[in-house]
Amino acid sequence: MTPNNPTISPASLIIHDDQAKPISPDLFGIFFEDINYAADGGLYAELIQNRSFEYTAVDNFDWNFFTAWELIQNGGQCSVALGTEAPIHPKNPRYLILNIDSGEVGLRNYGFDGIAVKAGDSYDVSAFARLLSGTVGGLTVRLESHFGLTLAEAVLSAPTGEWAKVTATLQPTADDGHARFVLLASGAGSLALDVISLFPQKTFHNRPNGLRSDLAQVIGDLKPKFVRFPGGCLAHGDGLDNMYRWKDTIGSIETRHSQPNIWNYHQSVGLGYFEYFQFCEDIGAKPLPVVPAGTCCPNTGMKYTGRLEEGQQGLTMDEMQDYVQEVLDLIEWANGPATSTWGAKRAEAGHPEPFGLEYLAIGNEDQISPLFKERFIMIYEAVKAAYPDIILIGTTGPRPEGEDYDKGWELAHELHMDMVDEHGYRPPEWYWDNLHRFDAYDRNASTVYLGEYAAHDLGRANTLRSALAEAAYMTSLERNGDIVRLSSYAPLLGKHKRMQWTPNMIYFTNTSIRLSANYYAQQLFSANGGDVYLPLTLNVDSAEEVVAASCVRESATGDVILKLVSRAEQPLKVTIDLSSVGGVQGEAVCTVLTGDAMDENSHWRPQTILPESTTVPVASEFTYEIPAYSLSVIRLKTR
Repeated sequence: MTPNNPTISPASLIIHDDQAKPISPDLFGIFFEDINYAADGGLYAELIQNRSFEYTAVDNFDWNFFTAWELIQNGGQCSVALGTEAPIHPKNPRYLILNIDSGEVGLRNYGFDGIAVKAGDSYDVSAFARLLSGTVGGLTVRLESHFGLTLAEAVLSAPTGEWAKVTATLQPTADDGHARFVLLASGAGSLALDVISLFPQKTFHNRPNGLRSDLAQVIGDLKPKFVRFPGGCLAHGDGLDNMYRWKDTIGSIETRHSQPNIWNYHQSVGLGYFEYFQFCEDIGAKPLPVVPAGTCCPNTGMKYTGRLEEGQQGLTMDEMQDYVQEVLDLIEWANGPATSTWGAKRAEAGHPEPFGLEYLAIGNEDQISPLFKERFIMIYEAVKAAYPDIILIGTTGPRPEGEDYDKGWELAHELHMDMVDEHGYRPPEWYWDNLHRFDAYDRNASTVYLGEYAAHDLGRANTLRSALAEAAYMTSLERNGDIVRLSSYAPLLGKHKRMQWTPNMIYFTNTSIRLSANYYAQQLFSANGGDVYLPLTLNVDSAEEVVAASCVRESATGDVILKLVSRAEQPLKVTIDLSSVGGVQGEAVCTVLTGDAMDENSHWRPQTILPESTTVPVASEFTYEIPAYSLSVIRLKTR
């Protein structure tokens, strides 16, 4: 709980520039996992749900190949069936057969809780079609309003006896947040259809097969130094056959292998490794992919695998040889020249220059069992031998303590590992109580990536109290930025009414975005990071820790950035001594995030807590009043 502190004497804060130390310039990043419909129906801009008819009851008990679609019989007669013979590609094995008896018939898709379109914008329609029997004329595609009015219409080429991609462009005449897509056919015969797509041309940075522009932009506005992807639990999957295999996610979308999502829906992998790396480049962040350690999620059931497994399982040693090569191939794909085997595939996708991969994580929250260790070491040693400059990141389980945490660190010491990934979700009080957690870490041992963390308040709400607890903890990460090299809040995205987990940093619908107080706290730290830490002495006359602070320098600009976090119930005056820093300009930009401790940016009140920036007078010594329940970021220019 927040301490009761009705009277606190004025505080003092002294900056010690003569004790400055370098810290990680990559300290604050983001973690993306396809949970809460973060990818399909979220960041990935595809508007058709179940475009390849690959949904099954394994994804969701109530689903089948025709989920999200509806049959249209405009006075005609037709039926649908699932086709598997002679698919477009072996990795995309299922397609729809539309059997037309007579008249005009077709299909309707409602997208992911509706299809949001804007008047005048262009939307690319594409589909793969093959005539199986009889005669079918040209295909009509249409966007309809939620009242059934036609917003746009076009005609696709008539299908032939071979799979062919047919395309058109639609421009709706009105905005609609709940439009639907229609495909109509006429004649008498059987038609095979697959990969039916509706894609906005206006994607983030106008990338083909790209990302929803507004959602990608608010992620970019966080100014993350890196992006960890694709998970999380998604990476090692629910069973060995459900592990995330990067090679299945590159190439043309009709050749990618979609599969069930461990969070009980489906992943089309339209947002695949190329799109992840491209997004990192577009927002100026370093890619940090996570590959499975040859083992599946320790909490797996028998859901996705025919091997009748339960609990943690590992690839066989014969399989591991190929899997280790798969990991090595990933690095060649990311960093190899366009003349290399896998670098050529990257170049074919439109990126001849290497992506410059620096970090690679092996495993996620794994049980540190003998089975895991054997496979992890195989991967680790092979990568280190082939690519010694790649910074490899191990795992210490799902909690900041316990058996897997201890064993994960033991393995890190044994291998002299570059970095290990710590996770932990705890109440706000825990973060205040653990502000000195990393102070005692061995500076000669492996460095730390705090890969998943969030303060879980009452009801898992995104309260200001939770954001301030995280902000206080982030001051300790900056103080220990020589040993804590990376950190990321989790999860990043949550779609309204489609969530498996809360809290999240960013919430969204098809037409709106809600930024939490936690988002603004993360943004203020990431956008105001530094590469040098300036130690400080903070004196506050209080029985409990109610104020946390850090100070960094950004070498590129010379700016000194001071961060002050208070959970006190009343404003607190603090005298700040910057005399060791040298001359500072007379005004500084001060950004404050404050409000009632239990306030949050809810779906109905999305702008309850917003940062506000002003200028404040500063000098080598000045007094600042820290508001109650607040994060203050003061950015000072030096002379």
